[in-house]
Amino acid sequence: MSEELDTHHRALKINLDSKIFGTFAEIGAGQEVARWFLQVGGAAGTVAKTMSAYDMKFSDDIYGKGTRYVSRERLLAMLDHEYALLMERLAAVRGAETQFFVFADTVSARNYAGTNECNGWMGVRFQVQPQSEPSHVLLHVNMQDPTNLLQQQALGILGVNRMYASFYERASDDALLEATFDDLTLERLEIDVVELSGPAFSGIDTRRLGVKLVRSSLAHAVLFDTDSKLVQPSAFLRKRPIVIERGLFEIVVPRHSRMLADASARLREDVNPERDPLAIPELSVNPIAGREAPDEIETLRRLSDVFALKEPVLLTRFPEVYHLTTYLRRYTQEPLRFVFGASTMVQIMHEAHYSDLMGGLLEALGHLLGDSVKLYVYPMEADVFRQQLAGSGVVAGSIVAPSEGFVTAESIELAPPVGHLYKYLIEAGWSVGLAPPA
Repeated sequence: MSEELDTHHRALKINLDSKIFGTFAEIGAGQEVARWFLQVGGAAGTVAKTMSAYDMKFSDDIYGKGTRYVSRERLLAMLDHEYALLMERLAAVRGAETQFFVFADTVSARNYAGTNECNGWMGVRFQVQPQSEPSHVLLHVNMQDPTNLLQQQALGILGVNRMYASFYERASDDALLEATFDDLTLERLEIDVVELSGPAFSGIDTRRLGVKLVRSSLAHAVLFDTDSKLVQPSAFLRKRPIVIERGLFEIVVPRHSRMLADASARLREDVNPERDPLAIPELSVNPIAGREAPDEIETLRRLSDVFALKEPVLLTRFPEVYHLTTYLRRYTQEPLRFVFGASTMVQIMHEAHYSDLMGGLLEALGHLLGDSVKLYVYPMEADVFRQQLAGSGVVAGSIVAPSEGFVTAESIELAPPVGHLYKYLIEAGWSVGLAPPA
């Protein structure tokens, strides 16, 4: 657990630690971090230099021209340049007794018109002891506050926390992440990528970091690539058509791969997109009512099995599927297709899952079925269909479905009045039944 210190006293503790000395380099809205260390007192003991290459031409001349200014690549260029400069100028003079660091961030806070993506990359390169090889912490953060000023203030707190945790909260990755988010909430900031490397962080499991971010309410969702590494969702999903397969994934079977493949093929047939769709399995740490939430160990086991599908994997904290439309629309306006087994479609139509919404099921469907969104329903063997519904809270008498063969979207009958709404979704083309496997 981190000490019970506020932001002021965390910055002051670092300033009063005679061993810690280095550079702050900030681009964009990230000016608030150095400000904390300069205003709390004792900054001469910590700050070798502060740097703000705000103009693009200045930034390019110092760190090299890149394709995007708010990116992991730009952050690494900043850390490389400033750390090399720090060592060149000070290593011989005070390297024997100093733990050198470079703190850097490159951020886009809310612009005047409120039209930009409010996000940034933040990192610390630091020595765990004098003359040691450096370790690294990199974060990608989404800023949620409604004004530029509030976003800058939150970023300043995060930067101080990040520095403090790097030097004083490395006993475990749990402690490191907890200290990073002190005095902040998910309503203000979302951290969806964490990278740890170097001698301070031997044996770190990237998958566990991702699970910890979601389970600890530091992120709404994290995205793993096909190598099971955390990636920035906005960069990965930007302007891509997407097929999402939501499931519990208690057991991963060949059907899961077929669902993604068949849904992707159907999307191409429906709209002929310019770019191939991304096929993504999605697993929630907070399944809908009636299903037991997996603990950390079980979540990691399911993730490992889902990685065998050789697709990027989305881990979320969304109980109901309708939250996914809002989340994905942050990054792409291209067609979205949700593919489910027939039993999941029945659960989506279960009114009891939406008691927290004023408009109940109708409101949930309104959030789910936005522009260019459809539901693809994959047929299931009748016995598997009933097994999947067992324990879901759905009343068996409210469903009529075949007792043998495949249960398809069209062969399901739901009791009125929900049954009328279900038929409407099919007839209006919102819900589309996929063909049974050959």
